[in-house]
Amino acid sequence: MAPRPLIEDLALIGDLHTAALVSRQGAIEWLCLPHFDSPACFASLLGDDRNGCWALAPTEPAVAISRRYRDETLVLETNVQTASGEVRVLDFMPRRIRAPVVIRIVEGLRGNVTMRTKIAHRFEYGGLPPWVQRDGDALTLTVGANATVLRSSVELQVEDADAVAEFTIAAGESATFVLQWYPSYEEPPGALDARRTLDETEALWRQWARRCQYRGPYRDAVIRSLITLKALTYEPSGGCV
Repeated sequence: MAPRPLIEDLALIGDLHTAALVSRQGAIEWLCLPHFDSPACFASLLGDDRNGCWALAPTEPAVAISRRYRDETLVLETNVQTASGEVRVLDFMPRRIRAPVVIRIVEGLRGNVTMRTKIAHRFEYGGLPPWVQRDGDALTLTVGANATVLRSSVELQVEDADAVAEFTIAAGESATFVLQWYPSYEEPPGALDARRTLDETEALWRQWARRCQYRGPYRDAVIRSLITLKALTYEPSGGCV
């Protein structure tokens, strides 16, 4: 079993109803859906990949990894260099309208990098693998009252109860992955435009951050702290988790 990441190596993304933790190696190791207090569907942080994990990384070893949040947003940007080139991965959750959404965008920056993703959904903290069905260009993953629909710009294969893909990204190219939760007794939500949703999400966070009137020393750190506290707030009640 691979060693679990250090807590300081996990980055937070969220939609003010729930939040995910993303490792430096590009894996979503923790996510509860649809709310903060719901059972986790990605819970490898507490066990291993059998407890649920969304891996997204180059197939060859990384030479260097750098991460940051885009200015005054909760959009996580990870640059990974390999011997073959460099890619950028953007991870975020847009503000919730109907249901939770996780979006991952891979951008080619230099050379040609072969990527692999494996979405191992395991509801109830890893106890329940989903029933996976192909629905047109999407995969639906269902356990009881919980379901997710996964859409990708690259072809996804089903291996046991997991969705996997291997693809090559050249400089200037991109690939998108959109995961949406919904109650299994309802119809799956419609497709989202990942790029437009990224622009909207960045604009909303920056609009909120501009409300801070502080202009003293370490303003960037103050804004980052405020955004983190905001991300840990349950919007319907205002309570902080």
